[in-house]
Amino acid sequence: MSIAAATTRPGQVLADLLPASRAKDAVLVLGGAALTGIAAQIAVPVPGSPVPVTGQTFAALLVGTALGARRGFLSLALYALVGMAGMPWFAQAKSGAALPTLGYILGMLLAATVVGALARRGADRSVLRTAGTMALGSAIIYAVGVPYLAAATGMSLTQAVAAGLTPFLIGDALKAALAMGVLPTAWKLLDR
Repeated sequence: MSIAAATTRPGQVLADLLPASRAKDAVLVLGGAALTGIAAQIAVPVPGSPVPVTGQTFAALLVGTALGARRGFLSLALYALVGMAGMPWFAQAKSGAALPTLGYILGMLLAATVVGALARRGADRSVLRTAGTMALGSAIIYAVGVPYLAAATGMSLTQAVAAGLTPFLIGDALKAALAMGVLPTAWKLLDR
């Protein structure tokens, strides 16, 4: 079967175009966790906020979309568990379970699962559907991360929104635009 024929099958994500094996799945899960950990090190502090701008949200959504719900969940679960156990690969080389930003990581786990399920339904194959998928994934991350930030720091929900959501909206729009270019283009190239 050619790759072009494989891409037209419903229910596939990009990772499904590789030959199926447990070893491949393990490598993809490890690679997704590592990519998220590396992207987390691209971090810019935001004045007045314990939450930095990072590449990890983009990586988490990309991992979920490219690997699908199950492998995306496993990648982000591995990333979260290893980071909570002490591996310094959360943003700014931090680790542990007591971080006020841990809610965002838990939100990424849920978001990767949801965007992976949507990708199986073709949500990563057009620019508009990819935009909606990335927006939903980002909303899930914030829906978990912002209340967790408020609870962990003693901020009011309004303060947590101001410190942990509002400063990041423009960056999230740019990350979504990047995904809108990368994912549908990958499918178009594979369909040739």
